[in-house]
Amino acid sequence: MTFLSRHDARSASRAPRRTSLFATLMRLIEIHRSRLALRRLDARLLDDIGLNESEAAEEARRRVWDAPDHWRAGR
Repeated sequence: MTFLSRHDARSASRAPRRTSLFATLMRLIEIHRSRLALRRLDARLLDDIGLNESEAAEEARRRVWDAPDHWRAGR
């Protein structure tokens, strides 16, 4: 491996990921739809995923941009 290829590999791993506006909008739409679906689940189904009704309602009320980092695409 040459110096140049090692340098390129290191700088590529540190480069910030850029997401397109389209990808960002699609992610926000997906989060919104997921939270709408969560709102429609009954108590039995919520119990299956380990949530109670108040936890599900609280999550469903959150804004689309208020999502955990692990929900983000490409991470």
